[in-house]
Amino acid sequence: MTWTFADDLAAIHSELGPTWPLLAGKRIFMTGGTGFVGRWMLEAFAYADEAMKPGTRIDVLSRDPAAFAAKAPHLAACPAIHLVECDILRLEPGAGSYDLVIHGATDASADLNDRDPLRMFDTIVEGTRRTLDFARAAKARRVLFLSSGAVYGVQPFDLEHVGEEDRGAPDLSTHRSAYGEGKRAAEMLCTIHARQFGMDIVTARIFALLGPLLSLDIHFAAGNFIRDAIAGKTIVVKGSGQAVRSYLYAADLAAWLWHMAGRAPAGATYNVGSEDGVSIAELAERTARLLGGPGVRILGEEDAGWNPGRYVPSTAKIRTELGLAPRVSLDEAIVRTARWNGWS
Repeated sequence: MTWTFADDLAAIHSELGPTWPLLAGKRIFMTGGTGFVGRWMLEAFAYADEAMKPGTRIDVLSRDPAAFAAKAPHLAACPAIHLVECDILRLEPGAGSYDLVIHGATDASADLNDRDPLRMFDTIVEGTRRTLDFARAAKARRVLFLSSGAVYGVQPFDLEHVGEEDRGAPDLSTHRSAYGEGKRAAEMLCTIHARQFGMDIVTARIFALLGPLLSLDIHFAAGNFIRDAIAGKTIVVKGSGQAVRSYLYAADLAAWLWHMAGRAPAGATYNVGSEDGVSIAELAERTARLLGGPGVRILGEEDAGWNPGRYVPSTAKIRTELGLAPRVSLDEAIVRTARWNGWS
């Protein structure tokens, strides 16, 4: 049976059977809804709206609603999704009320983090402060904050899986930590607001992802490898290939985040990712093999990224407390992402 994007949406909908009713009739405000993670959440929501008509509404912050509507006209046309034109750094408390605020507005660009780390840091921290002020004024019952596994800093090779209790931190001597340290500061803002104002803030520390809708041209190895393989090119690994990553499929991600929004314990923090670590060299070789690429070339240059070590979470907590586990393997994630981008 040939996979289609609709199959993923149907699987998410089935997975969220116990959770969608908890969100029925709610009014939701979302930042970051036009990015990769937010887009997947909106795709899942629009499918549920069509299937169930739960009476839930999402207002989605966007710097350019017209551009988003052109890119995803079916989402812009969904009667339960409303685009609100505003930059996150100009967001002000409004007069309306919301049940749930989902905050994910951030540019997870390695290029921006290297070229303009101040903008990266300001967008994360000031954007979070403004969103929390907005949520408090809106009397939101819950905030879902989309953080990152980068808050743990560089994971040592001898630490197989990093858990939520880990006290590692980004290296403050390099500007490349702007993204991770920005997320740490944003999490502290969440902690302060929870303590000082009694807000229920649930945090998702998201690790590496893969799936349809991911741009293959941004600075993420898995997407670049798929791009080159489907173009019939040799996959080039600039570094040594020893760094280890793990990849959660985007449909699993969307289901996990909606589960967290609807039924996570108050104030919970969860790692969101896959425990199946793979070296960058192995990832390149696997991608070439699965997609019929001509092979892999490893240049062995110095790794210029923020984390030349491991980046693999423990997901024991979310498995135990919410019963969630990945449903799509890495091999299948690679193939589905390639098919979405025209490979057959």
